[in-house]
Amino acid sequence: MAVDYTVIVVYLAGMLAMGWWGMRRARSKSDFLVAGRRLGPAMYSGTMAAIVLGGASTIGGVGLGYQYGLSGAWMVITIGLGLLALSVFFSARIARLKVYTVSEMLDLRYGGRAGFISGVVMWAYTLMLAVTSTIAYATIFDVLFDMNRTLAIVIGGSIVVAYSTLGGMWSITITDMVQFVVKTIGVLLLLLPIAVVKAGGFSEMKAKLPTEYFDPLGIGGETIFTYVLIYTFGMLIGQDIWQRVFTARSDTTARWGGTVAGTYCLVYAVAGAVIGTAAKVMYPKLPSADAAFATIVKDELPVGVRGLVLAAALAAVMSTSSGALIACATVANNDIWSRLRGAVRSPGPDGEHDGDHDEVKGNRAFILVMGVAVIGTAIALNNVVEALTVAYNLLVGGLLVPILGGLLWKRGTAQGALASVVVGGLSVVGLMASFGILANEPVYLGLSASLVVYVAVSLATPATDPAVLRAWRERLAGRGVPVPPAEVAEVSG
Repeated sequence: MAVDYTVIVVYLAGMLAMGWWGMRRARSKSDFLVAGRRLGPAMYSGTMAAIVLGGASTIGGVGLGYQYGLSGAWMVITIGLGLLALSVFFSARIARLKVYTVSEMLDLRYGGRAGFISGVVMWAYTLMLAVTSTIAYATIFDVLFDMNRTLAIVIGGSIVVAYSTLGGMWSITITDMVQFVVKTIGVLLLLLPIAVVKAGGFSEMKAKLPTEYFDPLGIGGETIFTYVLIYTFGMLIGQDIWQRVFTARSDTTARWGGTVAGTYCLVYAVAGAVIGTAAKVMYPKLPSADAAFATIVKDELPVGVRGLVLAAALAAVMSTSSGALIACATVANNDIWSRLRGAVRSPGPDGEHDGDHDEVKGNRAFILVMGVAVIGTAIALNNVVEALTVAYNLLVGGLLVPILGGLLWKRGTAQGALASVVVGGLSVVGLMASFGILANEPVYLGLSASLVVYVAVSLATPATDPAVLRAWRERLAGRGVPVPPAEVAEVSG
């Protein structure tokens, strides 16, 4: 294992080095939170694919393949479909807004009265998303070093907190590009073909497994529908995803770069399901489906390759963890703390505020504080699936309707948006307590309640001020938006 350990240690040291490099570039709030809005197509595509394909997509995707066969790809497929929908239909308009958070977008659209409550809901989502990624370190480090769970979470989480705090989005962008390359080589180019060959090829897999393992809909129509509702729609509105859209150099980069990333997700989805199916042939009686990834890596891969594939698993977890962490800190600082202090300022048409160049320290402090909170929460919790379900139920049930309503329906009002967030969020929480966290009813009924309240309250209250809507349309169209000096130097990426 010495060679494998060396590969992992070099990888982790490289992540910290990237954080130090990013610190030298993060000179303004725009640099720190959205990489100066300067990413070109290649860097944008790689980093977007890295953040959406985390530990759940890698370890969990292989586990679903082990349990259901090829139809286990549906969870990651719906993530890819959500990213494609975001990129094709919404990303260009989102990028032109030049904001930092989803709540700032809601303030612009509804007239400055929806941000705080939506910020609280978005903060809860990003916190739980970061927690689920951090918990996954325990699984990987256990395979690598037979390490205590708490120590594994502290080590993995501390590395992510360190490079994220140092350089903000610049550090995260560079590390995500490295992680994207490592994941592509480790999972698609190495683990996938080796797993299929070790299982005897597709003909042997078909001979040894039930036919439902090769049924594209074998996982069940209701499960697929739930995945679409949670993950596809979740991709459309998550702060962690939008914050990456804000890094795009142009709306064209956001549209086409995101389309490439979404297509990559579809390929990754099928690869994970095939690897899991192969693992079922080789290890038909594993105690847990989620153990399939670690088992096949540990037992079937040669020295060196094993270290690289485990580094790929670490890369998957770290990319999602760091993206969720900076999103959590950005929301906590800009949408909650600033409003509690009464210091919130609407961004100008270029996305900047007065005094932004003095705010890097404050944002660093928030990443550090949120990082400590994430590590502590991850140590206290055990169930990754439940934590992830809570995160997405809150996001979709509380924020999907007012966000998409604001983008698509001009009659939506601030009162309707606020009522929708409150009723949808509280309904989801209450229904999870009643039906259980993993039940489908909370997100179905919570989303329905949010939609009904949004439409009813919006129609019952005065329409949004025409001046607010006019300013909103101007921002969406990108008219009159000057290019900040920092954006003149493009990152060709």
